Amino acid sequence: MKYILTLFLLSCISLETIAQEQIKSTDTRLAGIDSLLNKVLKDQQIAGFSVAVVDGDSVIYSKGFGYRDLENKKPVTSNTLFAIGSSSKAFTAALLGMLQKEGKLSLDGNAASYLPQLRFFNENMNNQITIRDMMTHRTGLSRYDLSWYLFNTSSRDSMIRRVQYMEPNVGLREKWQYNNFMYLAQGMIAEKLTGKTWEQNIKDRFFVPLEMKRSNTSIVEFQNDSIASLPYKLEDNQIKKMDYYDISGMGPAGAINSSADDMANWIKLWIAKGNYKGKEILSPAYITEAASSQMVIGSGLPTTEKDIYMANYGLGWIISSYRGHYKVEHGGNIDGFSASVSFFPTDKLGVVVLTNQNTSQVPTIVLNSIVDKLFKLKPIDWNGKVIKAKLKAKEINTTKKETDLMQVLNTKPSHPLTEYTGAFTNPAYGLVDISLKNDSLLAKVGKRNVWLKHYHYDTFDWKLIDKYGKTDTSENSLKLNFSTNVDGKIENLSASIEPGMKPAIFSLKPKVVYLDAKTLEQYVGDYTLVTTQVKVSVREKVLYVYLPGQPEYETIALGNHNFDLKTMKGFSVRFELNAEGKAEAIYFIQPNGTFKAIRKNE
Repeated sequence: MKYILTLFLLSCISLETIAQEQIKSTDTRLAGIDSLLNKVLKDQQIAGFSVAVVDGDSVIYSKGFGYRDLENKKPVTSNTLFAIGSSSKAFTAALLGMLQKEGKLSLDGNAASYLPQLRFFNENMNNQITIRDMMTHRTGLSRYDLSWYLFNTSSRDSMIRRVQYMEPNVGLREKWQYNNFMYLAQGMIAEKLTGKTWEQNIKDRFFVPLEMKRSNTSIVEFQNDSIASLPYKLEDNQIKKMDYYDISGMGPAGAINSSADDMANWIKLWIAKGNYKGKEILSPAYITEAASSQMVIGSGLPTTEKDIYMANYGLGWIISSYRGHYKVEHGGNIDGFSASVSFFPTDKLGVVVLTNQNTSQVPTIVLNSIVDKLFKLKPIDWNGKVIKAKLKAKEINTTKKETDLMQVLNTKPSHPLTEYTGAFTNPAYGLVDISLKNDSLLAKVGKRNVWLKHYHYDTFDWKLIDKYGKTDTSENSLKLNFSTNVDGKIENLSASIEPGMKPAIFSLKPKVVYLDAKTLEQYVGDYTLVTTQVKVSVREKVLYVYLPGQPEYETIALGNHNFDLKTMKGFSVRFELNAEGKAEAIYFIQPNGTFKAIRKNE
């Protein structure tokens, strides 16, 4: 046993030692880079990051800074695993580029024709949206990010069904709007055409041939990796550990975990126009398309750096100019991690920056600082610029806030708090399950807990509760507004989730009561409504109501002799029982009034 344990320990030490073999540049262009990046590490209060610099087919610099595990002082190396987030998109798009070369699809082919479960908001979108439209974020859909981020699920079929209920806010190809669901759809198209999962395709077609031996697409593999980084955030001027976020359901949009060394091989492929060590992985034609402008992101003019302004999108890449040099890049952000993967085609240079800081500006600072040196440009203090911007933002945040003029003071909810409870659903998002604990309304949204703090009337502020029970006390713009139907009962809640769009409506699901056949029999019979004959029957433990000239209405039992008509929103019936416990009357409750029908004498 001791011998086995010794071998195990030696193997761990060996892996850690190998991981720390890093390339220290002898390139004179990068003179002083270590001290500059160490200063960034300190000034930006980041746990750690890793960097790789590619020149042609060679890595001229790769190194880790800081810690992958801050508490235990375990260092970052160029072999440390990080989540790369949306930098994964170029892989997914390239996968479809491969399938086009194989004759299995056309990037300009109708997207829904390749994936039957993919349906859009209307038939025009179903008929017109192409794979290229999805690749370039020009479908007319806004982000809808809270749909997958808050209402998370590992089921891709469940995720993709939500797209049908996502209303576009602009016309097709009218405006660039980032949408992660469109990359999920691409991954699912690849799954259908190949018979393999997106994960297996990425491994077989990229990780293996590019010798990306450390890379994976699994949150489980990531967490269990012996030298993977932990996720962190900067909060209240303190570096705090976060939880890993499982993005497996939306995997094709951002689930790759990799190291700077592995990602350097990915960049070599693009610099070499699709070749890696003499073997073609991607066609030169696809490389040209993907790294060229396909859709304008937005208009603008050169900044004070006197650059050529350009902000366009290729196929899984953002196209821009950096101080006169053509740049192809994609960033990535997921809980506790930020990344930048870029290359400069005409200069045959590339830079990878992977960090363990949430929504960090460090990847941009490091990238710009390195390329300033590589291109022998007059250096810009990017680190100092960010520090100044943070100080200015802090001053603004500490300025005394004006009174909220929108809030109407001294109001209270129109209903007892218990009537705001229940399951509220929206097909484009998911379920908001609200319950009452003591005198507080609490909501369960996916895996998150939320306190609904009363704002005014029937409007409540959304306050997240962390896993330690701490409530978010910051200003929160997300508000939930409850509304009632004609009978005064709470019917739905609305929230302005998508900026610039009408509020999303979450409808209250009725609390269904299951009644046995014997209980239902007390309602069965014929009733007279003025001159109309009403028939109530039971089949397979379901109550039906029939009126001549109308379809037979299936009901949903709500308890206390109340039933909703399943297909008629806002219509319900209530039975009145006699002393013997048998129904003697039925009330039809509908928007235009309540009508009573009397049981016929038997």
